[in-house]
Amino acid sequence: MKAFVPTGDPAEPVVLADVPEPTPRPDEALVKVEAFSVNRGETFKLEKPAPGERPGKDIAGLVVQPAADGSGPSGIARVVGHPMSGGWAEYVAVPAGALAELPDDVSVLQGAALPLAGLTALRLLRAAGPVLGRRILLTGASGGVGHFVTELAAAAGAQVTAVTRDAERGARLAELGAAEIVHDVADARGPYDIVLESTGGHALPLALARLARRGTLIWFGQASRTAATLDFFDFFTGPESAVIRHFHYLDADTRLDDDLAALVRLTAEGRLHPEIGRVTDWADTATTLTDLRDRRIRGKAVLTLS
Repeated sequence: MKAFVPTGDPAEPVVLADVPEPTPRPDEALVKVEAFSVNRGETFKLEKPAPGERPGKDIAGLVVQPAADGSGPSGIARVVGHPMSGGWAEYVAVPAGALAELPDDVSVLQGAALPLAGLTALRLLRAAGPVLGRRILLTGASGGVGHFVTELAAAAGAQVTAVTRDAERGARLAELGAAEIVHDVADARGPYDIVLESTGGHALPLALARLARRGTLIWFGQASRTAATLDFFDFFTGPESAVIRHFHYLDADTRLDDDLAALVRLTAEGRLHPEIGRVTDWADTATTLTDLRDRRIRGKAVLTLS
């Protein structure tokens, strides 16, 4: 089958190659990929790819071989899936516990845009606890996670301040329910009950300074790729006894398939709107990767295998 293989070359991060078709384990289904989306974090991993690893975590397509152990979708089914790798290919073996069926009114393009960003947002808000009536500061809000967090948190009754340097993206986040848009963390007016921080670097201590006493900062990314420096005594200027919590979306008490199904249901009901910034044929994958890395794409980049 055809699949994208990393090269380690920034000018051409992946090439289309012939690779063996996957042999599913008993608890895996074989999915014919119809669309996949790209996450910016995956472009970072392509800079120094691990030997033998193939990218691809967000896919949608058709189950052509159900899991042998009877788990997951039975028979031929349209699905969204979240394999840990290998999704940028004609076929991928996906754990049955990482699949959810797509109803007719959710397209494969929408499905492919859901998994990583949607799962992160859903589980991040669960980690934050009840948000009704609470003030939330969300940094790095321009990406897919920021979009989903804003829409879900606003719908749950939170007052969200979204930080984005992109004015057009800020306008869209306001449409989705953000109460306030700022273009720099320094411009955010606290205090906030919850800070959701994804940029690291100088933004993290600035965000922490805007946290209320005994508030919670959940650190879920470092998009700036710059380490943050914190000073113990800064807590005494406002966020006394605050909690800083590290977050990883796979460390959850809920099942991937259940959470994927929840995201699909919210999309089908018109309560969640995957933002698709570019739809293109998978022949344009290399160009799409560089554009995404350089932030020339707003919203999810979804590639179709036509």
